[in-house]
Amino acid sequence: MHPMLNVAVKAARRAGTVINRASLNLERLQVDRKQHNDFVTEVDKAAEAAIIETLSEAYPTHGFLAEETGEHNIDAENVWIIDPLDGTTNFIHGFPQYAVSIALAVNGVTQQAVVYDPTRDELFTATRGAGAYLDRRRLRVATQDRLVSSLLGTGFPYREDQDLEKYLKIFAEMTRQCAGLRRPGAASLDLAYVAAGRYDGFFESDLKPWDMAAGALLITESGGLVGNYRGEEGFLKSGEVMAANPRIFAQMVQCLSKYSNT
Repeated sequence: MHPMLNVAVKAARRAGTVINRASLNLERLQVDRKQHNDFVTEVDKAAEAAIIETLSEAYPTHGFLAEETGEHNIDAENVWIIDPLDGTTNFIHGFPQYAVSIALAVNGVTQQAVVYDPTRDELFTATRGAGAYLDRRRLRVATQDRLVSSLLGTGFPYREDQDLEKYLKIFAEMTRQCAGLRRPGAASLDLAYVAAGRYDGFFESDLKPWDMAAGALLITESGGLVGNYRGEEGFLKSGEVMAANPRIFAQMVQCLSKYSNT
């Protein structure tokens, strides 16, 4: 394992310990609203602090782009992109679908990725050019070649500033085009599931870099494709992402490109 990836795994597991401990006593959680349906808890903050402390001890000159604490030294060559608890709404309701997501960008290109599911103790990792793994098992995207037979993941709008009506049109069309749609509520895990072949594809808009960076590298290192709804790059900035194996990806572009905001 690459030394930087090894440190990221250590950080993710520390955060997972914080999350698992808190999950045993959810009724005592302090929950704040960032905006409508967008929550943050003391656990998000504590998990992020554990991650940043671990990474900073090993790499004091590196920068950070983190969901709760924002930007720090992001002009550095090495920048860690962190979501300490992706799926906070699930977590506060005791729904076991959430994850820690950590990625390292070097000169703007994601090189290392960790998505850790503390409820199942599943560790997804990737290093650019060296493949993606679930624990020690090499990952490959699914081999499905027909969209009509595919199981897709997605995410619904949950904030007031998002276009729910537009998304309902997308949802209706994609429901007709595939075998099933799932919306568990943690995009980093959804992307990891594409890499692991559990989903045949995934799409969502209005995401942040910390939702996507690690999962996207997992997918490309597993033989899949990631882009916006047109199949193009720039999804980390636009927040509009689509991922699948190459054959399903092309079929999803035909359905989703007309809905692209980019």
